[in-house]
Amino acid sequence: MTKVITTPNAPAAIGPYSQAILAGETLYASGQIAIDPATGNLAGATIEEQTTQVMKNIGQILCAAGLTYSNVVKTTVFITDMASFGTVNKIYGEYFTENAPARSCVEVKSLPKGALIEVEVIAHK
Repeated sequence: MTKVITTPNAPAAIGPYSQAILAGETLYASGQIAIDPATGNLAGATIEEQTTQVMKNIGQILCAAGLTYSNVVKTTVFITDMASFGTVNKIYGEYFTENAPARSCVEVKSLPKGALIEVEVIAHK
């Protein structure tokens, strides 16, 4: 059994996909870029600002599914410049303070809307 998870507190999908799907006890959240849900615009031009907004967006989707960051078991981080890795790690670590999830991090050429970072998560109840 699956359920679409949607919240106005995170950016609306910019294509034919859902913010997240809850399949049984596992949540599959679409990649989040640094769109401010209140304005529909990127939240800042720096990797710090964008990483913070991405993590806030993820938190809102988790909340809409009745979950928290502690339920996240796997993340995939896409960044446009591997030189940002340390900065991303620092901010990311503020949200995963205990039992950090498994993670992949890859550098990509570009992301939607010119974003510098995108993060997708898988969480389990």
